[in-house]
Amino acid sequence: MTFKEQILQGIPDNLPKAKPFDPSINHAPKRKAILSSEETKLALRNALRYFDKKHHETLLPEFKAELDTYGRIYMYRFRPDYKMYARPISEYPAQSKQAAAIMLMIQNNLDYAVAQHPHELITYGGNGGVFSNWAQYCLTMKYLAEMNDEQTLVMYSGHPMGLFPSHKEAPRVVVTNGMMIPNYSKPDDWEKFNALGVTQYGQMTAGSYMYIGPQGIVHGTTITVLNGFRKIKKEPKGNLFVTSGLGGMSGAQPKAGNIAGCITVCAEVNPKITQVRLDQGWIDEKITDLDQLVSRVNKAKAEKETISIAYLGNIVEVWEKFDEANINIDLGSDQTSLHNPWAGGYYPVGITFDEANIMMANQPELFKEKVQETLRRHADAINKHTAKGTYFFDYGNAFLLEASRAGADIMAKNGIDFKYPSYVQDIMGPMCFDYGFGPFRWVCASGNPEDLAKTDAIACQVLEEIKQNSPEEIQQQMSDNIQWIKGAQDNQLVVGSQARILYADAEGRMKIAEAFNQAIANGEIDTVILGRDHHDVSGTDSPYRETSNIYDGSRFTADMAIHNVIGDSFRGATWVSIHNGGGVGWGEVINGGFGMVLDGSIEASKRLKQMLFWDVNNGISRRSWARNDEAIFAIKRAMDIEPNLKVTLPNLVDDALLN
Repeated sequence: MTFKEQILQGIPDNLPKAKPFDPSINHAPKRKAILSSEETKLALRNALRYFDKKHHETLLPEFKAELDTYGRIYMYRFRPDYKMYARPISEYPAQSKQAAAIMLMIQNNLDYAVAQHPHELITYGGNGGVFSNWAQYCLTMKYLAEMNDEQTLVMYSGHPMGLFPSHKEAPRVVVTNGMMIPNYSKPDDWEKFNALGVTQYGQMTAGSYMYIGPQGIVHGTTITVLNGFRKIKKEPKGNLFVTSGLGGMSGAQPKAGNIAGCITVCAEVNPKITQVRLDQGWIDEKITDLDQLVSRVNKAKAEKETISIAYLGNIVEVWEKFDEANINIDLGSDQTSLHNPWAGGYYPVGITFDEANIMMANQPELFKEKVQETLRRHADAINKHTAKGTYFFDYGNAFLLEASRAGADIMAKNGIDFKYPSYVQDIMGPMCFDYGFGPFRWVCASGNPEDLAKTDAIACQVLEEIKQNSPEEIQQQMSDNIQWIKGAQDNQLVVGSQARILYADAEGRMKIAEAFNQAIANGEIDTVILGRDHHDVSGTDSPYRETSNIYDGSRFTADMAIHNVIGDSFRGATWVSIHNGGGVGWGEVINGGFGMVLDGSIEASKRLKQMLFWDVNNGISRRSWARNDEAIFAIKRAMDIEPNLKVTLPNLVDDALLN
């Protein structure tokens, strides 16, 4: 069968041959056994309902074996035979160009070069799923191929509920992931209900079909590292950034360190992913011996090198060894997947990677105990370095949160706050989000690198024009992003789709998008898909990350994220998503995203102006109401530009009066 024929058949009527387990692929760890015998039967009933009754007798023992072996039913047999990658949009069987664009983005999320665990349909973060099983993928792609521009596909946590009548201006797809009743949003609830096949953890851009490989986090990390060094008034050159994690998101850290110009040491326990990052060029060197690491870092410092070094081993060993060897760490952080601490997101020190994976599945309570012991030891080592001048920040991966739950010494004197800031509190919040700057991204649907080069040039020209009249308060942000886009081609950041990201405010996003749409209308480039990371000004309510610099008590509310997705829906987004659990853990965050197809039409021009303005200024208004000075400045400026915008501003209270 051709690629198009396979898409159009959906779930095959005749069973494909069973597929052997491929050990060469990076697979998800076994999930812990959490279902009772009756719940196991329920999980099997739930899985079998995708298939004609005539296949149940064959599939039942197979699905039971998957559940026993992996802790989930992935339906490996139904994994397609064709290569998984983002094809040019014209190659998809579709009645709607918007639907074809979504098919392209789904396949990009599952591209072997992009996805962390492609056979388990997990894009990044250890558990960030596009779907829970391959039947969902097959059925979703079939629906997208069949749908027209007066239908909307409804996605319930990976499950395609179906096509419903709507209208041309409605989103083509509406996605929810993990939207649990609040009392059922603990980590074990995710394990249970995911195993039952009734919900999934969509992370952020995994379950919203908007992941563009590590480029997105490379850019965000580059901005963070540059501003981190500015904060401590040091140049990156010859100075040291120490962190950990080389997985789907964290693997971008050493590349970002190179772009920023510092020395980066990044520890990783997984040999396979470490080698992948070395082969991809995301790290310069791999070292497995601590004494050799010390010697190499001293040499890099002496010669003021720009270099990224992976240490294959546990990060705790690095912090402790550098303390013993008196190596000064300038910036320190961590980007292990501590939103998922008990299922492969963080590994105990003193145990091999393989031993830990066995313990994780077979002795989960002991594994948890070992992880918490390691977190306490990790925090103690960091404390020794910060006492000597290291600037440590939580990189939004729930490190401080989980360390506090483990009883680590990371609490401030008041017993309420952490002694170390989130990078959003200190860097990204006041310097970017409050001004409306966040991760705007686009994908050239033609798959043509020439289109990407043209869009880079268009975006750079737009930003340079805007910068000429920008207020002093945002000149640094403008300069950083112009420098970024000028070096984007040289940095070889494309993995998977022909995509790009930069940080822009509402003005920048709208003007860049309008310039793209006009270039499409003129025949200079083909279709462009707009999107953003959920980690943005408005899309995410996350009290320990995106909204950690909200100090009016509302950081534990999720009104902003919910309003964001509702507002994007009726202002012209092609698809929208709202998730529980992205980035910092199940039950810890509500986050949403969008996708928008530009086709050169007048209608697309109207939609982009309406939606992008709201998508940013919703968040600025909330941040200004929280009394953030930078956001008050930004929303006043937005009201001056747009007469139809009228936002409630806070009246500031004199501290002396309160005291």
